[in-house]
Parts: sequence; C-alpha cells; structure tokens
Amino acid sequence: MANIPIYDGSPSWATGLTPFGFYDNDPQFQTDAVKVAKFCAQRLGYPLTDVELQDMSFFTAFEEAVTVYGNELYSYQIRDNQLTLEGLPTGSNLNTSVITPSFEPIVKLTEMYGAEAGTGGNVTYYTGSFPLTASKQTYDLKEWAIDQGITGSIEIKRVFYESSPAIGKIYDPYLGNGLNLMSSFGFGGMSPGIGAFMMMPTNFDMAMIQAIEISEQVRRSNYSFELKNNNLTIFPVPTTGSGNFRFEYINREERIAGSATNTPGNVTNVSNSPYSNPTYTNINSVGRQWIFEYALAISKEMLGYVRGKYSNIPIPNADVTLNQGDLITAATAEKNSLIERLRSYFDETSRKSLLERRSQEAEFKQTELKQVPYTIYIG
Repeated sequence: MANIPIYDGSPSWATGLTPFGFYDNDPQFQTDAVKVAKFCAQRLGYPLTDVELQDMSFFTAFEEAVTVYGNELYSYQIRDNQLTLEGLPTGSNLNTSVITPSFEPIVKLTEMYGAEAGTGGNVTYYTGSFPLTASKQTYDLKEWAIDQGITGSIEIKRVFYESSPAIGKIYDPYLGNGLNLMSSFGFGGMSPGIGAFMMMPTNFDMAMIQAIEISEQVRRSNYSFELKNNNLTIFPVPTTGSGNFRFEYINREERIAGSATNTPGNVTNVSNSPYSNPTYTNINSVGRQWIFEYALAISKEMLGYVRGKYSNIPIPNADVTLNQGDLITAATAEKNSLIERLRSYFDETSRKSLLERRSQEAEFKQTELKQVPYTIYIG
C-alpha cells in the first residue's frame, strides 16, 4: 500500500476536493473550508498527536455539514408551508422567497363539502326522471341507469317529491270573504291585488304556514320516500300514471376522479417542493457556528473509523490501543444533540410559535399598562 500522507497542519483549498462540489464556487465557503480544517484538526489533538485525515477529509465534512443544515432548514420550511406550496411550479427556487399563506388550499378542502351539500364543489350534478306508474310504489334506479346508458355507480343527492308549499294554501280570514284566493286562481306564493285588506305581522303568516304543514303531516298521508339499495320507494302510492318523478344524482367515479388532479411540472408533494442547497454566503453566524460544530462531529466520526482499522499498533516492548470506540461514540452523541438543538430552534421560530409569542407579548403589555396610574384631567 502506498504511503498516504496524513494531515500536515497546512490545509490548502482546491476546487474538486469535495465529493459533490455544491459550494466549491462560493468564495466564502472556500475561505471557511481552510479555517474549518484547522479548527477540526486542532480540536482532535493536532499537533500534539497525529490526525489520520487529510485536507479533503475536513472539506468533505464541511460540505456535508452545510448540506445537512440546509436540509433541516428547508425541510422545516416545507412542513410549515406545504399546503401553500402545492400547485406552484417546480422550476422555481424558493430559497429566498417569503411564503405568504394562501386560502386556496382551504378552498380546495371545502369543495368536497360543497359537493356533498349541493352548494358548489367540483362534482357535476345531473338531473334524471322517470314516469310514475299507477299503483307502483317501488322503482329500481339501477335498472333506470342501465336503460339510460349510464356507466359506473350513481348516487342520488336530491329527490323532488314533496307536496306543494304551505304558502300556496294559506288564506287570510281578514282578506275579503276569507277564501283561499291564491290557490283558486293559481297565484301560489303571490299576494292577490285586492284593494281592501288588513296588514298582519309576518310572524302571523309564519305561524299559519307551520300550522298548515303540521296539519298535513298529521291528518294526511305525507309525501316522503325511502332509498335502500338502489330501490326507491315513494309515499303515498301513486293513484295515476301521469307525471314524472325527478331527482338529482352524481356519478361516483367523477367524484373519485375529481380528488386527484394530474399537474406535471407543479408541486404535488414534499419531494418536489422547489428548494435547493443553501447559499453558504447567506448563512448567518448562528447557522455557521452550528455547521462548524457538526463538521467537527463528522470529522471525529471519520477519524474513529480510520483508527478502527487497526485497534492496536505494536511498538517496542508494548502495544498502543487506539481510541476508535470513544471517537465514534462521542461523534454519534454530538451529531444527535446538534440535530435536536437545530430542530428545537426551528420549532421555536415557526409561524405558529411566533404568533403565539406575539399574542403573549400583547397580553403582557396590556397587563403592564394597567399598572400605570390614570391622570385625572380637569379642564
């Protein structure tokens, strides 16, 4: 095996020494790479002891530390804004963008409720009808759908089978001779043009409408229906074969298809949210200090694996035992601790945490202002 030199205390930067070269063209990264190599080597015992690493080993640890920092940072940004990011072009770079929450994701979520309530949504409502048959009470809607050439499963959303509104049957005893003039002349829901009348409060009309509806429910066969397993049963039993039975329905396959939209080139999940590796020059001193410490932990781990190749080195009259186990154990603990510290920092600076803190500050200010004595002004 060739005699590979180890760290000599004079690191020199050269483009291409890092595995991926993410930040090789950043002048600030180049400057700090040399400083990080010295920092890590001295923390590992150099020059009092040999450090079995090279310049590129420290540069590799430095590049990985910057990348891990960026991954943690932008992963948190994605978690905090994914609902807003969905649908944006994947070709954009959001590293330097301020994300403003949008109501569009909330509107999309509420569309399904609107579709079920029949007040909007992204599912088309269709209208169907079939002729009533005298003395026939139950109708097979599956058979009707086959006859209409409808493919897939349908779902009935609304049935138009009800008695005429109570407003069409209302009569006012104070109107002329007390006859139900509106129903007699086909003016249901309208007020007749009579010259002499007595104006009654609206609550009187509402009470009368309720009385008529309850009267029909109790004294007469109420208009109703049952829908079980595609069989529609109507009440009361039709006595004539005239008229059509109308209803609204949706195609269930369209509801399923409407839940997934194929949008190539747009953000669909966390894997294609348009964030890239950070620009090292733009990272502040707080972030850089974390990167330096994480690079040291990675260097310590690499040194432990290198020294683990030979657990004992023979010397005259004795053996030297290397500290491979101690290095790897310490490096693993430090890396975990640094990641937890970084994530905790991001949690404390999330949009939710900042809004909660601002709300608490407002409450504390109000409490403090209440302690200020009020001045009595005499004009």
